[in-house]
Amino acid sequence: MRKEYKKIKYLSFERYLAQQMKNKAFRRAYEEESQRLEIAYKILQLRKRQKLSQKELARKLDTTQSVVARMESGQQNFTTDTLQKIASALKRNLEVKFAR
Repeated sequence: MRKEYKKIKYLSFERYLAQQMKNKAFRRAYEEESQRLEIAYKILQLRKRQKLSQKELARKLDTTQSVVARMESGQQNFTTDTLQKIASALKRNLEVKFAR
């Protein structure tokens, strides 16, 4: 007696994402999260280039190491004041632009 199996068709992540991006609310949330993660990654890169530990950067920002860790992992919403403090601590200029 031979068992018959149904063939399961899986979507690739790329195809799934393309389908989800058709939804305006999903697309907007995805883009906002992408921007937050991009900022977090840039902070991480700058800190590492300057050979600063999270604790050292936290001292410059007058905060704790755990706050810096949250910033770098994208779990922190940034105000322009916070971004300006980070830019100053890392000896950078902050640029904000609205683009299409």
